[in-house]
Amino acid sequence: MKIVVLNGSPKGDISVTMQYVNYLIKKYPQHEFETVNISQRIKAIEKNQAEFDQIIANIQAADGVLWAFPLYILLVHAHYKRFIELVFERGAQAAFAGKYAAALSTSIHFFDHTAHNYIHAICDDLGMHFVESFSPEMMDLMSPDGQTKTTQFGEHFLNAIQARAVTARQYAPLNWRNFHYQPGKASQPANVHGKKVVILHDSRDPDSNLRRMVERCRAAFTGDVTVINLYDIDIKASCQGCLQCGANYECAFTGKDGFIDFFRSQVMAADILVYAGTINDRYFSSRWKMFFDRSFFNTHTPVLGGKQVVFVISGPFSQLENLREIFTGFVEYQMANLVGFASDEFGTSEEIDAVLDGMMGRAAALAEQTYVQPATFLGVGGTKLFRDEMYGHLRIVFAADHRAYQRLGFYKTFPQRDLMTGLLNTFVGPLLSIRRLRQAFNKQVKVQMAAPLKGVVDKA
Repeated sequence: MKIVVLNGSPKGDISVTMQYVNYLIKKYPQHEFETVNISQRIKAIEKNQAEFDQIIANIQAADGVLWAFPLYILLVHAHYKRFIELVFERGAQAAFAGKYAAALSTSIHFFDHTAHNYIHAICDDLGMHFVESFSPEMMDLMSPDGQTKTTQFGEHFLNAIQARAVTARQYAPLNWRNFHYQPGKASQPANVHGKKVVILHDSRDPDSNLRRMVERCRAAFTGDVTVINLYDIDIKASCQGCLQCGANYECAFTGKDGFIDFFRSQVMAADILVYAGTINDRYFSSRWKMFFDRSFFNTHTPVLGGKQVVFVISGPFSQLENLREIFTGFVEYQMANLVGFASDEFGTSEEIDAVLDGMMGRAAALAEQTYVQPATFLGVGGTKLFRDEMYGHLRIVFAADHRAYQRLGFYKTFPQRDLMTGLLNTFVGPLLSIRRLRQAFNKQVKVQMAAPLKGVVDKA
């Protein structure tokens, strides 16, 4: 059988992800694997129609497609996403329809599930038979267990193709609303009291719903509001995965384009950030993804702490729970405050006006308080995952993160470093293995858990 491997790493053949693919190639020599370095060659693929057509022809002739990619900011790389956009823009969906597909990613498991959900949904949209996702940690292939699981994944995929296995669609097609938003006049703009407001969008159509929502958001504030179209920013390419930034946040693109100056002077300096985009397949546009990818010059260090973040969305956002989770997790890990989401999916123009006005007013009020709500599992889990990695084997690569985590107190949250917790576990824990002491403890535990909090309440 012939398998086309769509490589989503900007590093091409030398990527970690491709080592897993190469392992499968060696394990299954009876099958033909053809690798296309999508992310590394996206500019040529986009500019040269013949090259794009050849890739599509190879997919048409294949028995299966393996989507192989590293994680980049909770999703796939921006260039990989651009290829997906091209498939739909150029009407090449038929080449994928009916083909068997699987996804293989490498990462440290930070939101790998949202990237896999995205690819699975894209495969469903293309009419493919999606078999399985495989998401090993980057170095799992070093262990016998990792090698076995990689081999088994390949076996599952190839066997499913040979058996013409029946697969179930998991993601329903998106239903777009035919609606033209016409904003009214903002009656009571919110006073931001000198706070910096930055609205980012990627609309190229001045008559689009998104552009009109951006204008409404701008009118909802008094004072100076900065509105920036991402297409007006000088961005040569997306993140190249070189990790040069790991030592001191020094990006390989420093001095070569305008992104870093823009990000530091506008995004990092803002008090209120409005991210406005139109749904493109099941995310924002690849231009927006490039924005997020290139922000990785800050590596894993939160740089949006205390900021108020609003997402303004044109399109069927309520049908994209995966996208909601991506944006929520991103804001929470950044230690910012998610004010909310507003879209043109529901309501009349007047009702959307009211939603946007209310959202901007809330952002202004929360900025005045520098309010940040407690993070959920998405933020807490992500922070602890990176904390453990930077304290451990990634410290050498990401020395800048390690210094930042020390400064931010992330390492203080290790339970084993808390003296009282250590004493309780060492001396009290063994005593509670005695049946009578455990029974007495069980009778008091509910009251005692709430007792410290009750003391605070009593003093309030």
